[in-house]
Amino acid sequence: MSSKTRSWWGWGNVEDAVTGAERAEITRRTAEMLPGADLTEHQAPPVESFEVGPSRVRAPQGLASLASADVRDRLAHSHGQAFRDVVRALLGQLPHVPDLVMRPTSEDQIVRVLDWCSDAGIAVVPFGGGSSVVGGVEPRVGDDYAGVVSLDMGSMDRVLEIDRTSRAALVQAGVFGPQLEDQLRPHGFSLRFFPQSFEFSTLGGWLATRAGGHFATNLTHIDDLTESMRVIAPSGVIESRRLPGSGAGPSPDRMFLGSEGSLGVITQAWVRLQDRPRWRAGASVAFADYDAGVRAVRALSQSGLNPANCRLLDPTEAFINAGAPTAVLVLGFESADHPVNASTERALELCRDHGGTLTEEPRYTDTAGQTARTGAADTWRNSFVRMPYQRDVLASQGMIVETFETACTWDRFDALRAAVNAAAQDAMRQLGTPGVVTCRFTHVYPDGPAPYFGIYAAGTWGRTVEQWDEIKAAVSDALISNGATITHHHAVGRDHRPWYDRQRPDLFAAALQAGKTVLDPSGILNPGVVIDPLRTS
Repeated sequence: MSSKTRSWWGWGNVEDAVTGAERAEITRRTAEMLPGADLTEHQAPPVESFEVGPSRVRAPQGLASLASADVRDRLAHSHGQAFRDVVRALLGQLPHVPDLVMRPTSEDQIVRVLDWCSDAGIAVVPFGGGSSVVGGVEPRVGDDYAGVVSLDMGSMDRVLEIDRTSRAALVQAGVFGPQLEDQLRPHGFSLRFFPQSFEFSTLGGWLATRAGGHFATNLTHIDDLTESMRVIAPSGVIESRRLPGSGAGPSPDRMFLGSEGSLGVITQAWVRLQDRPRWRAGASVAFADYDAGVRAVRALSQSGLNPANCRLLDPTEAFINAGAPTAVLVLGFESADHPVNASTERALELCRDHGGTLTEEPRYTDTAGQTARTGAADTWRNSFVRMPYQRDVLASQGMIVETFETACTWDRFDALRAAVNAAAQDAMRQLGTPGVVTCRFTHVYPDGPAPYFGIYAAGTWGRTVEQWDEIKAAVSDALISNGATITHHHAVGRDHRPWYDRQRPDLFAAALQAGKTVLDPSGILNPGVVIDPLRTS
């Protein structure tokens, strides 16, 4: 585990926060983009200033050693990492705090926690790494429960078995991304699943939210890397069979992938591994015409080349995060089996066919001897990791800085982007918060992209959460009205529920509700995410 101190209110580690020259530079760019914005700095209040009431419940004697009622611990488990979570913490407004944080170390203890909570009418919110940006871990459960327990699986963090022949591993759900890779590295394997939250999210969280990871094409979702799962529900244990594929009815794994802890607690999974890549290639391609860049990415996604990285940044996104003046495509290939020069050259040829120009020579790396040199793609990649930290800085300076992502078919993208821009700009105009809308692709498929939009607006300190909520509602309406999904990889949580309810078929919702009745008859598991709370007493 890292020796650094995890921030209780914002992203990541306290020691890695944006300060000094980095803070000055991001503030300068923001002021240049939005002249007149009030960028006064505001500090997080001390933990002692929060009025956190005593725990309403007490763990039974056999579980008391797992329970924490520490105020800082409870506050840290009271919210996720969305913009609205960070700002509310900065304002000292965290009204929904769990009564206890429970840290089980075994499946038997999880069973006993669920039995106790079912009998006592206590809600259980699986926490994962706490990196949810959609209200998925916030204990906002209503008044029908005697209390709320935040279930922290961080103590169940081991790789239990490796099957070298099948190239798979049995892994406990509480393992964080870096810990998982550290345990796989000596065996020459990697999961190769690197979401932006990688350092602060867990395997169980990835599974429960159907997270999107490293690859921009091909193996994009954790679903693709899941061989089987073991889940503990209040009604019992469900474990699927290890298989490379099966046509035997609806998949048990699919029922729990994306269920966000509302149907059961994921305790372990067999995941598909990969050999650690030896050969890599990276390049940055500039497009003076953004639409031409979109056409180039569509051609790449339908070429069968399957680049590992294929992220198109519009000019505003490229300027904010990489200082580039045009649209930029960050392109990458990797392999453990063979050099990727040929694939890279063909991809660059496709880009040139659509008016793209190289900003630098491609970088080819063989980890047997070479070291990659720094280039524009590396600059953007470093910025990608720093984005959440920079978001926190701007949020503390009164800016509205938030993202939302989706997916649509290629034929709908132009209309979708126009509708999202119009909805966001209209909402910001009505609020009196001048701002810009950015767009980048995080993942691309042969039949469509996953656009990732960003909002940078000059908010009013003390009102930025409410202002963002209005912008969020406007753009979410635009997503659903234009045939896109409310989320590609950020999950549903509580914040996306109104639009998820419009997206999913009504009969499917009824079937899901019936399934919850069987698996969680007392309705204690993460009430309000994915489906309505269910209380029978």
